[in-house]
Amino acid sequence: MKTMLITGASTGIGAATARRAVAAGYRVGLAARSKDKLDGLVTELGEDNAMAVACDVTDYAAQQAMTAAVLERFGSIDVVFANAGVGSNSSGTAKGDVEDWHRMVTTNVLGVMYTVKATHDAVVAAKGHYVLTGSIAGRKVLAGSIYGATKWAITGYGQNLREELRDDGVKVTLIEPGMVDTPFFDQRKPDAMQADDVAGAVLYAISQPENVLTGEIWIEPMKR
Repeated sequence: MKTMLITGASTGIGAATARRAVAAGYRVGLAARSKDKLDGLVTELGEDNAMAVACDVTDYAAQQAMTAAVLERFGSIDVVFANAGVGSNSSGTAKGDVEDWHRMVTTNVLGVMYTVKATHDAVVAAKGHYVLTGSIAGRKVLAGSIYGATKWAITGYGQNLREELRDDGVKVTLIEPGMVDTPFFDQRKPDAMQADDVAGAVLYAISQPENVLTGEIWIEPMKR
């Protein structure tokens, strides 16, 4: 049985992906800052199938401990879904909040890189798969968007990582969603996609045959 590690797993896309992964036969390591929410998801999915680890992705030592805990419990890490991310509380550069920028860069960019580095040896040993949550905001020009800039960084990092790991037999997929109706936003987005829509794209990517690499999936609402 394969194991998937998911960061940002307590709500939204991460939680929806955990549900789909367990239904597909995976065991899941669930990581987020809030362990209380994770514990509820473990109860839902079953303790034989899931474990919860409190982890702040901006702390590399915490990510190393997270990786060790999942390996100790399940013995391998075959898929890593580096999904943790935060949005912006301000707009643009002139009106931007530098502390807000720091929070986004350390979470959305360094947090992903830390996840990959902390799990690297386990994923290479498994000839596994990295899935990184990018964004349409990392493929389009959005006036003044510092959040978009962090996702452009993930687009570039994901593409470079794919080539770095190709000869090791490790796949790297960028999932690039548009608007999703999740707790990421303060108000509901009725015309947006649901978290499970994006989770379906993640499971599609990791279910492809060994000789097939799904490098990027752009997924957006039909209605604009």
